[in-house]
Amino acid sequence: MVTAPAVIFGAGNVGRGFLGQLFSESGREVVFVEVDRTLVSALNTRRTYTIRLVDNERADEVTISPVRALHAQEVDAVAETLSLADVGATAVGVRALPRIAPLVAAGIMRRNEIGAQSPLNIIICENLKNAAEAFRTMVGEHLSDEHQDYLRTHIGFVDTVIGRMIPPLSAHMRKRDPSLIAVEPYKELPVDRQGFVGTVPRIVGMEPYSPFAAYTARKLYIHNCGHALLGYLGRLRGHALGYEALQDEAVRLLLERALAEARAGIVAEYGVTKEWLEDHIDDLLRRFGNRALADTTLRLGRDPMRKLGPEDRLVGAARLAEKARRAPEALSWGIAAGYLFDDVDDPLAVELQKRVGREGLGTVLADVSRIDSDEPLGVLVHQRYRALREGTWSLPQCD
Repeated sequence: MVTAPAVIFGAGNVGRGFLGQLFSESGREVVFVEVDRTLVSALNTRRTYTIRLVDNERADEVTISPVRALHAQEVDAVAETLSLADVGATAVGVRALPRIAPLVAAGIMRRNEIGAQSPLNIIICENLKNAAEAFRTMVGEHLSDEHQDYLRTHIGFVDTVIGRMIPPLSAHMRKRDPSLIAVEPYKELPVDRQGFVGTVPRIVGMEPYSPFAAYTARKLYIHNCGHALLGYLGRLRGHALGYEALQDEAVRLLLERALAEARAGIVAEYGVTKEWLEDHIDDLLRRFGNRALADTTLRLGRDPMRKLGPEDRLVGAARLAEKARRAPEALSWGIAAGYLFDDVDDPLAVELQKRVGREGLGTVLADVSRIDSDEPLGVLVHQRYRALREGTWSLPQCD
């Protein structure tokens, strides 16, 4: 039996390839709010779409239904649908959050006007620290004083981390079926229990946890960190695909050692058990080897200016390791490799290479990563950078 609708802002990889499945399997009509008119039309024509679950052993197809889609310009229809929903999600990308905030605000105003007393909880599936609170603030800016109390008491904004790997389909496959999407079978959705208002809705695969900070750290400093290492080191070793990089003995050794350093930092900072993280790392390394996903090292490494940030996946993990009195020997290789990422189709990679060439590594390292050249981590990164640039690194050098 289908119950209240679940509204998903964004029908892209995460929205369609993950959230849609979980909400549909939980007995909800899935309603996407999307800007791609071709995709909106396809979803409304079929009222279903297909997810292809792939790994190294098999491929299964799952039909998601009932489904419909609203264009983001249909403000009244979006507001009306939100007035009936008990759960929603955003999966639009950080830069698009300000554009959907007025739509969510319109739905909240509609709920208040009709006197809806049941809570609406919105899961914020965006790659942004404290994303739920940030989006709550954005939405609040579009509400008058008479709706602010309703926002506080009836609307939950919930942080989460997305672990399912969903690489983009080829242009040929997208043209053949704009609604098809291929993903790995993994479907766990940890969420911050403290973000909910009222009873936590029952959603397949969703597990509420409190405190939640350790899960955010695990995603960023283990999962995302591992992907970045595969992308940067794998590309330098001539690998086009992530699973190929994983099979390279030198890359695999550095990856395992880097994740051990990150693990030590997380254990010390958040008080979780070493075994909890070891189990996750073992499972993650198995999933990184999924050949059917064909995830490229270019995709894993793109946007290096952000990924080399002081609190992001590589440098942030290295800083946690340092706090735990663990020298980031292996993580420094990944940071150095990131500063050599030169994909000509990635404007931010091109900009980074231009800056390093013009200003020197030390200046850019301090500006982008907040790493001083004369501190221990800076010394390591400079050493690794020279070895990687000159092609003199080899397995014995992987300290």
